[in-house]
Amino acid sequence: MVKRRCKVPARNLTVPVYPGAEASATDLSNSTICENSSMGIELGHISAIFRYPIKSMAGERLDSAILGWHGVEGDRRLAIRRLADRGAFPWLTASRLPELLLYQPIGRQDTTGEPLPTHIRTPDGRAYELPDEALVKEISARHRADVELMQLRHGIFDEAAVSAITLGTIRNIAREAGLDADVRRFRPNLVIATKGTQPFEEDRWVGKILEFGSEGMGPAISITMRDLRCVMLNLDPDTAETSAEVMKIVVRMNQNHAGVYGTVVRPGELHVGQVVSLRA
Repeated sequence: MVKRRCKVPARNLTVPVYPGAEASATDLSNSTICENSSMGIELGHISAIFRYPIKSMAGERLDSAILGWHGVEGDRRLAIRRLADRGAFPWLTASRLPELLLYQPIGRQDTTGEPLPTHIRTPDGRAYELPDEALVKEISARHRADVELMQLRHGIFDEAAVSAITLGTIRNIAREAGLDADVRRFRPNLVIATKGTQPFEEDRWVGKILEFGSEGMGPAISITMRDLRCVMLNLDPDTAETSAEVMKIVVRMNQNHAGVYGTVVRPGELHVGQVVSLRA
């Protein structure tokens, strides 16, 4: 049996929320903090899981997913490469071509060993089978330069294989920006509903382990760094229209960081509602 012990936060503790704002411990959470002796502190639960089969295209919201050594199965295994770019990052992303966000992967292949799409639906509603040279030609025309579709077995990631963010961070940024709290704008793999409502709680997770499941044997990721945001944060996921105010707010609130990156230290199955705990 797993032993649990609960402790009430000190009433006189003051915890910084973000530059220029403070909140008392009683503001952060009215509930007790429960510590699982085998796992650490219970933070909350998984609110949403996302996979992005093709880098910078629309994502898929999932009820469950397999977390492997290279991230969420089927995540960012395909990408569009700019043929003229010989640098270290040749991938075409929505920061260069915002309309990429409006391309929707659909279907599922059963012969690849990973859940990859069978077709791509374009912004104007046409569906191309993968791989189809006509899709590549259309994207090349929009980009006004030649591209190719590539598949990498271990994925194409900016910093690390898994990204996570809390609902508290998303909601506070959205409120400051006067926008709906649309989690898709942040393009995370995992959205975590924590017991508190303060933003940027994830910053304190760096250097620690996130574990999933109530018995201490589920999947786990090592949090390696904060997520430094790029201009894709400004893009509306439904229209690809830009609002520069969003990134300006994140810069002001938290030096342009929102969420964290991590590497997998124990694979397993993730599902919405699964308990999330933090340990050293």
